[in-house]
Amino acid sequence: MKTTPFTEKHISLGAKMHEFAGYNMPIEYSGIIDEHLTVCHSVGVFDVSHMGEFWVKGPHALEFLQKITSNNVAVLTPGKVQYTCFPNEDGGIVDDLLVYHYEPEKYLLVVNASNIEKDWNWCLSHNIDGAELENASDRMAQLAVQGPKAILTLQKLTSINLFEMPYYTFTHGEFAGEKDVIISNTGYTGAGGFELYFYPEAAMKIWNAVFEAGTEFGIKPIGLGARDTLRLEMGFCLYGNDLDDTTSPIEAGLGWITKFVDGKNFTNRLMFEKQKAAGTIRKLVGFEMIDRGIPRHGYELYNAEGVSIGGVTSGTMSPTRKIGIGMGYVKPEYSKVGTEIFVDMRGRKLKAVVVKPPFRKLND
Repeated sequence: MKTTPFTEKHISLGAKMHEFAGYNMPIEYSGIIDEHLTVCHSVGVFDVSHMGEFWVKGPHALEFLQKITSNNVAVLTPGKVQYTCFPNEDGGIVDDLLVYHYEPEKYLLVVNASNIEKDWNWCLSHNIDGAELENASDRMAQLAVQGPKAILTLQKLTSINLFEMPYYTFTHGEFAGEKDVIISNTGYTGAGGFELYFYPEAAMKIWNAVFEAGTEFGIKPIGLGARDTLRLEMGFCLYGNDLDDTTSPIEAGLGWITKFVDGKNFTNRLMFEKQKAAGTIRKLVGFEMIDRGIPRHGYELYNAEGVSIGGVTSGTMSPTRKIGIGMGYVKPEYSKVGTEIFVDMRGRKLKAVVVKPPFRKLND
């Protein structure tokens, strides 16, 4: 199994470790619910060094990104971040990712850990424009410092004014005495906070500085278990569950990152345009359990007459709401908010209702 610069630290702190995307990663420390609530109310730190990072450089960088991603990269200026996806030729998604406009003719792509090799090969095979590509995944470490107290924690460690950085912007400069750190106002929790990118050699210095700075706020390390419950409470998609090679961005409710602007001839644009105009055969929805039960990936969804209408892609017990919540694909006629649907849990059909995420009320 691969390791991150923090693996030994997780083990020494008593984390429950498990393989994820080929890495030995912490799943939980004090417990998923405690960690989840820590991030909602204070500040928590996630090791996300397993994520992939690709540089795209040179005079053909923008041209390449406009063809390979669904969102309009041309609107980005240096210091801005964009959520997007790589569409495939069959109407599905290769991966969802972030694009950082680092400086003119230089972009950073941050991709999912489980898709690094697949994405890299996809980029190489579609680079007909002659963009300069570099896979820096093994030369970058990353921490996500998330929660309402994250900004107060991190501000102690840099002269850069973090309060002046809007959501989905970033900068790079000195942090915790390290010269070259990317500080990004992004995250996968909905609780606010930042993501830090740095060289692996600086990893423990930065970890120790962040934990020292956050002591007064009760800072804690957080595992991938709570990362999943936090993103699900926000209705954020997880690749491999809610998105995959067969789900279109239009079906997944990601029309907002699929831009049909003049001159942007991205992969499979025509098919997605048709879907947007004519509608899709299924739609990703959020739902809350009315009956007691926890929905799980793979459970089937039914209507009141007992006819199958789709399936659950993500589900959990919501730590803030204390009810079962989930996401899944249903036939379009069942996608309206307020529609009653039923989740088959081992033969018992339990009642749920379609809702519009986030499930977490943002003052929880």
